[in-house]
Amino acid sequence: MKIFCTLNSNHWSLIIMKMAVIFFLGVILYGAMNSQFTVALKTDCRLMGRPLFKLDLSWPKYTEEFTGEAFGVAVNQVSGLVYVAQRGENVAKVLVFNIDGDFMQAWNTTTLEMPHGIFLAGALTNPSVWITDVGTGPYGHTVKQYTPSGKLLQILGTPGKAGSGVNPLQFDQPAEIFVHTSGEIYIVDGDGGMNNRLIKLSEDLQVVWVHGEEGQELAQFHIPHSVAVDSYQRVWVADRGNKRIQVFNSVTGDWLGTWGSCFSEDGPYSVRQTSDQKYFVVVQLNSNRITLLEAPPIGVIGQCHVVSVIQLAEDVKPHLVDIDLKTGALYVAEIGAQQVQKFMPYTLDRKRASETPFKA
Repeated sequence: MKIFCTLNSNHWSLIIMKMAVIFFLGVILYGAMNSQFTVALKTDCRLMGRPLFKLDLSWPKYTEEFTGEAFGVAVNQVSGLVYVAQRGENVAKVLVFNIDGDFMQAWNTTTLEMPHGIFLAGALTNPSVWITDVGTGPYGHTVKQYTPSGKLLQILGTPGKAGSGVNPLQFDQPAEIFVHTSGEIYIVDGDGGMNNRLIKLSEDLQVVWVHGEEGQELAQFHIPHSVAVDSYQRVWVADRGNKRIQVFNSVTGDWLGTWGSCFSEDGPYSVRQTSDQKYFVVVQLNSNRITLLEAPPIGVIGQCHVVSVIQLAEDVKPHLVDIDLKTGALYVAEIGAQQVQKFMPYTLDRKRASETPFKA
């Protein structure tokens, strides 16, 4: 099993010291028996601030199932299934695991070229899997809806043709999709293409509103990469190229605020809200970092406030994430590590959890 993160903090210094002694004694003993021994375990991961998540070393049970670069992950909290979108030559584009880490099936569909974002919609009623395709071939520049077993249901956009139209709807390397429980759809379109747009569609796929200008001003984008909607009718967009998160009213499309001070080094690639709605999970690919930001109350955006940071090993390259809304588990798709890792919420006592948060 590949392990690219173990947590470390001042709270656990004594435990870690003991573990380190045991580990290195084991290495020395094993090395004496086998001169070809190599250490596969990577421990260069640091936890700063409140310990909110811990790595689940048992998930998945066999990482050999990952055969390509993991670009996205989506969770069905009702059925307990985890869908992984991956890229590569001669690899299945979608892998399906259960939350216990067992491999269930693979989609060997030819209708997917280069999957980017993936989202599980309708978990409680009629589940389906939405995938954005940034390929340039006959199926690219589209957003596709599949059954949980991989049967293509419908295609949004013009397959194989990049465009900026809204009637009919066209895309150029659409990055991610978020389907609200109401059936309304939010799409960020463009992962480096001609478009820099946030599009809201009604349940019957009619365009409700669009923000579509490239730039650095309010409600403008440069490579919008991820989108999420919270319970207060706010749309959160990872404006990757501008190194900020922008927030909009989901009903009117009005701009509500911007978070930029937390992303001076590297832009946000993914944004999701935790199941308890207390935090936003943001990943930064180039700095190999998972950041937990305090979720603001209704009516207030304010400044971003870093609560916890998980610093991953070098070249892990976390890309997109998803949250299991039932268990609270965090799943991180990692391009560099070519796998998905699972993090479980901490259950530390409340006294420790209420300590002074990390400040960026």
